[in-house]
Amino acid sequence: AQQATLELLGKLPCLRELLQTDADAAYQGDPAALSKEEVIVAYPFIEAIAAQRIAHELYLQHIPLIPRIMTEWAHSRSGMDLHPGASIGSHFFVDHCTGTVIGESAVIGSHVKMYQGVGLVARSLAGGQSLKGKRRHPTLEDHVTIYAGATIVGGETVIGAGTTIGGNVFLMHSVPPNSLVIYEEKQLTIRDRTRRATRA
Repeated sequence: AQQATLELLGKLPCLRELLQTDADAAYQGDPAALSKEEVIVAYPFIEAIAAQRIAHELYLQHIPLIPRIMTEWAHSRSGMDLHPGASIGSHFFVDHCTGTVIGESAVIGSHVKMYQGVGLVARSLAGGQSLKGKRRHPTLEDHVTIYAGATIVGGETVIGAGTTIGGNVFLMHSVPPNSLVIYEEKQLTIRDRTRRATRA
């Protein structure tokens, strides 16, 4: 325990630098933010990612139980479920953050932005414990943006750099870099109850 504690303390300066990039990404990515100080003290995302980044270091040291307790504590406070095993690059930001789920074996590059309700999840957990240690969750390369409610599934799924995933997309396969993934076949209908329907 003493050795693990000393290793973690030695990594705190690097973790602080990494968290500064998250705060910068949140400030730059949200025009509603008044200052970086507001982001740090008032955004639940910062609390959640800080807990996850520290827990991730303990997870890499194979510390049992404590990393999961840390991220579940952050989950209860922020509504954002970040597994301590997930590997998350710099300049990460989840706007609003509520309902976001990032699974254990997810790999996220740098400069990734998400919105609320995004899930990076496993294709199936029917195999139970036989899946332990296997890649079950997607990989996001650098500069990916994912809008609210999107779900990306599977350990072989790779989202190429520079890609944008639209809201409520359900994606089970990889996409190349610089893609735009949206639903186009659905049409929104706006009805004025006193007149005929119009389409947008």
